[in-house]
Amino acid sequence: MTALRRLPPSGGGLFGDAPPEPKRLAAFQANIDGGSRGNPGPAAYGVLIRDAKGEIIAKLKKYIGLNTNNVAEYFGLIAALDYAQTHGIRALRVESDSELLVKQMRGQYKVKSAELRPLFERAKKMSQTFESFRIDHVYREQNRDADALVNQALDEVSRLSQASQPQKPAQKEATLRCFARYKDGMLQPEEPLNLPDGAEVEIMLRLWK
Repeated sequence: MTALRRLPPSGGGLFGDAPPEPKRLAAFQANIDGGSRGNPGPAAYGVLIRDAKGEIIAKLKKYIGLNTNNVAEYFGLIAALDYAQTHGIRALRVESDSELLVKQMRGQYKVKSAELRPLFERAKKMSQTFESFRIDHVYREQNRDADALVNQALDEVSRLSQASQPQKPAQKEATLRCFARYKDGMLQPEEPLNLPDGAEVEIMLRLWK
């Protein structure tokens, strides 16, 4: 008697259906930017986050004091990673116009700067907590929304700084009438004027013959 050969279960056997591919996570997207007016100088970052459908769900911006462009870029990346972690996002794609930051995060460039090293290590550790993470370089034109947030943060701080500065007192205007004679190419008052040094005067002439 010939024994019957059992066929493998459907879905994973020789003649069964192929096993289903693992479902991919829908990735959120974060556009990040950082800038400094002076480099180093007043610095800020901007972050724009979109959900998997491309809808904007968050706009982040913050002034970070006197820093360089590169430091501001890393602050923006860390802010995006922190937002994603806090809101339970498991797949994240980051876009940045900083070639240095992108290649350092990808391991293509070494981080030689002492001020960037701790920021890089923090960002790298945070990025490894996601089920899916990638970071790509884009041109500035493709990152203009994040750049606009940077400038908004810097402009707001600049306006506050100007508002806090003491205003110069309004100049007082006084009218003084005196007689003078024109001699040797110079106008010579006939009496002392007792004006402070640096005083600005407007002269209106009436000629007496």
